[in-house]
Amino acid sequence: MNKKFYLSQTDKKIGGVCGGVAEYFDFDPTLVRIGAFLVIWAYGLGLIAYIVTWIVAPKGPIAGQQ
Repeated sequence: MNKKFYLSQTDKKIGGVCGGVAEYFDFDPTLVRIGAFLVIWAYGLGLIAYIVTWIVAPKGPIAGQQ
């Protein structure tokens, strides 16, 4: 099993980070977004992590294309 993390191209609201995390761990994207919001709201460092991930992570393939 060779899973890689990608920004989601099909399930994204802002940058696709939460959608990518949800696809990678096979979670519900809504729960990941709620968790991200809580971490960003409570600590503030989650926003920095989100932005860095958005910049560094590669974009995933679009469904139906190779």
